Amino acid sequence: MAEQFVRITEQESNYHHLENMSVAELLHNINKEDSIVPAAVEKAIPQIEPLVSAITDKMLMGGRLFYIGAGTSGRLGIVDASECPPTYGVPYGLVIGIIAGGEKAITNAVEFAEDSKEQGWADLEAHNISDKDVVIGIAASGTTPYVIGALEECRKRNIITGSISCNPNSPVSKAADFPIEVIVGPEFVTGSTRMKSGTAQKLVLNMISTSIMIQLGRVEDNRMVNMQLSNEKLVDRGVKMLMLRSGINNYEAAKDLLLTHGTVKKALTAIGG
Repeated sequence: MAEQFVRITEQESNYHHLENMSVAELLHNINKEDSIVPAAVEKAIPQIEPLVSAITDKMLMGGRLFYIGAGTSGRLGIVDASECPPTYGVPYGLVIGIIAGGEKAITNAVEFAEDSKEQGWADLEAHNISDKDVVIGIAASGTTPYVIGALEECRKRNIITGSISCNPNSPVSKAADFPIEVIVGPEFVTGSTRMKSGTAQKLVLNMISTSIMIQLGRVEDNRMVNMQLSNEKLVDRGVKMLMLRSGINNYEAAKDLLLTHGTVKKALTAIGG
């Protein structure tokens, strides 16, 4: 007998009459709920690990990683994807975030954008997706048609898929080769999945992309040796990293070397470090 699908993310909050709470009570209760999330993510690690391995293998063969979602879930995927190039020095386009409703939906709600089962695949096709790539569908409820349709079309074309949701046995999990389910319970504000569910999704995305980039050799020891030098703070961080790794004691000399070569990794290679 198949397990019944229950929308835990839509269930009644454990708290009532929020409007009567003091600010301190609101903050403490939200924090109490948030404290549930890391343990729920920990339980999902056995689901996350094989997906990370599959993505790494595909990337080593020239593939890309796509995140696809709607609303908060889509925005979280875009944030994670956009931070990979500056943090790890990988090309833009290696990790791609796609959101229902397009760029406008990053900052504004786009009505009914998530309701089309066909549009998700159309948006992936615009990137010339192939079976070298991996697609992760992100949907807190696990029921978003835009995401489910995209994953189903990927499966027909032998494209590896994963999913991140916060309800057990959801439709999006059934559409994915590597489903990840982080069950955090009802939200503080009933149905507001930008809260605990969003936090859980963000933690999982951090784990996925960071682990992949380390496996790809974009981190040495615990340092972002390939980060882009896009502002003075990062230049300063890079100079100090280079001084630590190379033994150079002169800040300006290390800075000149770093700016000449563009990354800590390239500067160290140039001096045989």
